[in-house]
Amino acid sequence: MAYVQPESGLDWLKVARLMLRSRRLDQLEVEQLTPQGKVKYQFSSGGHELAQVLLAQALDHPHDAAMVYYRSRPFALACGLSLVDALAGGMARRAGPSQGRDVGVMFNLPAQNGRPTILPASGDVGAQYTPSVGWAQAIVYRAQVLGQAEWQGAIAVATGGEGSTAANGFWAALNIATTQCLPMLFFIEDNSFGLSVPVDFQTPCGDITTNLSGYNNLKIIDGDGTDPAQAWQCIHEAVTHVRNQAGPCLLRLRVVRLTGHTFIDDQAYKSPEVRTAEAARDPLKHLEEHLRDQGLSAEQWAQLDQEAQTELAEALASAEAAPEPDPSQATRHLFYEGTAPLQGGLRPENALIPIIGVDGVRPVTPTSASPGPRLNLVDAVRRTLETEMRLNPRLLVFGEDVGVKGGVHGATLDMQSHFGPERVFDTSLNEDGIIGRAAGMALAGLLPAPEIQFRKYADPAHEQLSDIGTIRWRTANRFAAPVVVRIPVGFGKKTGDPWHSVSGEAVYAHLPGWRIAYPSNAEDAVGLLRSALRGDDPTFFFEHRALLDTSEARRPYPGDDYCLFFGVAAHLLEGDALTVITWGAMLPRCLQAAQDFPGRIDLLDLRTIIPWDQAAVLESVRRTGKALVVHEDTRTAGFAGEIIAVIADQAFTDLDAPLQRLAVPDVPIPYNLAMMDAILPTVERIRSHMQALLDF
Repeated sequence: MAYVQPESGLDWLKVARLMLRSRRLDQLEVEQLTPQGKVKYQFSSGGHELAQVLLAQALDHPHDAAMVYYRSRPFALACGLSLVDALAGGMARRAGPSQGRDVGVMFNLPAQNGRPTILPASGDVGAQYTPSVGWAQAIVYRAQVLGQAEWQGAIAVATGGEGSTAANGFWAALNIATTQCLPMLFFIEDNSFGLSVPVDFQTPCGDITTNLSGYNNLKIIDGDGTDPAQAWQCIHEAVTHVRNQAGPCLLRLRVVRLTGHTFIDDQAYKSPEVRTAEAARDPLKHLEEHLRDQGLSAEQWAQLDQEAQTELAEALASAEAAPEPDPSQATRHLFYEGTAPLQGGLRPENALIPIIGVDGVRPVTPTSASPGPRLNLVDAVRRTLETEMRLNPRLLVFGEDVGVKGGVHGATLDMQSHFGPERVFDTSLNEDGIIGRAAGMALAGLLPAPEIQFRKYADPAHEQLSDIGTIRWRTANRFAAPVVVRIPVGFGKKTGDPWHSVSGEAVYAHLPGWRIAYPSNAEDAVGLLRSALRGDDPTFFFEHRALLDTSEARRPYPGDDYCLFFGVAAHLLEGDALTVITWGAMLPRCLQAAQDFPGRIDLLDLRTIIPWDQAAVLESVRRTGKALVVHEDTRTAGFAGEIIAVIADQAFTDLDAPLQRLAVPDVPIPYNLAMMDAILPTVERIRSHMQALLDF
């Protein structure tokens, strides 16, 4: 007897096999592997299996993608994750999806054999939604703008528990998907508890579908995720709706969590009555009954169960025999190493130059400049973006007010009229949504270059920024998301204030996996931005507000092929008595201060913060014996501390004076001009520090 649903082609025996494998795997971990200490983090999916396995059966387009969460192993198994890899992931073996780098339930799975892509999961609740909406937008862009018919009909899915609907990312993605009518499915598995917190604390009345009933452009479906026939009907309807380009859909399936949140959770917060009622709704029992109604015997069901346990025993033996990860590889794959990832990122033919040498060795010379008319820094940025957009149809520019207005700083002026609203577009006022969707676009092979209006405004996106930087590392180079985030930073020409004048580069220097460019003039801006756009790593590109339209930063345009390698400082003054290291808007001030000490100041403009030119700094300090670092970020934990630490560690015996830094006191930038001047490193203060060190 064939247990295939004629109208949909659904193979219920396949569903049963996948559910049994998942359930027995959970039980093996809970009863054996976790108590033995072989699995450190155990998140059971018991009660969620049916909904997830059925969803996987419906995602049959080669460009479908889903971003999942820590309770999504049944879905991963149904998409092709092997039992060996699943076990190896939990046991931190090399065969796992992250090769021992990430928790075993943080899944990722590149597209294979027509199955959907599982985008790299985040450990942050709610972080899965905005990257998923980015993939959805990439589907539309690839199909409609690039004319890639093979992307037509694909959909993006974000799966999450009901607790995640309280997170910022959920609402950001919901607004983007509905206003843009994107092909996205919000797949909510509602088990009524966020760890110990009841659903009523997550959303009013405990029902997200009721609360969203007035949302325009959103189809809402509600169903029982433990009832086989009803769950499949709901999933089939939802996927069909989205795949037919009818807009986004939110599907809420009511499921049960049969075990604790994790292995150590005894569910004491649930009454005996609640636990009894949940056990009665076990979807595995309901599936057995469903198949029995179709003629499957008890013996045949037992045989299916035994087959699952036999497969699991064989997989466990293989996983336990699998080698441990090589500890020497723990620092690999933080950045591009010359090998393209399986999913996302640039392909080798598009990565025109590496940001730094692929072997980590700094090239001797940059691409030669071909001088043109003098440009302001902001005009240099715009011209570089336009040049690269003409060369690369996968490059998209977006952010708040970047479209019709041309950006609040003018960096994208008229670009929408040149390239169209599909490539240069405005976004909602939500930085989490801007950066999260950029991640999804990059994972889909596009090159997003979002703008954040001011450095302080990026704070709501910190979760997504942190996640983007580690995608390549935590998937062992299976995925990468090389986005280029442009951010105007620092005080303005005429004023400062606490909200628009933040520099704060040290915060981002602490995010693994990001490169940081911080040019002080138009020529360097061209070279560094072009390198970032042609590289394969996430990059922050800082544009100092006080330099956007000033004579100090104006330079001849160096040509449409001009590139600068990251990690190569500019040697602006040669001197024999004091090394001064700076970047950004402090560079012109240091140059002016140094004029009083001809031949004595060795001045370096770092140009990039990650990586920074340690070799040039150490060479200079060893010659001069003295060093001063000047920046406008706050003094405590500012990047000067990192530079000084390296000098003290590697050139201590060459020093003739204490290492010094001149920075902003640990306060925000004031609005009042006199107060702002009182805390910024001024030319006079820089000159005074130079004099003191020269006299030491």
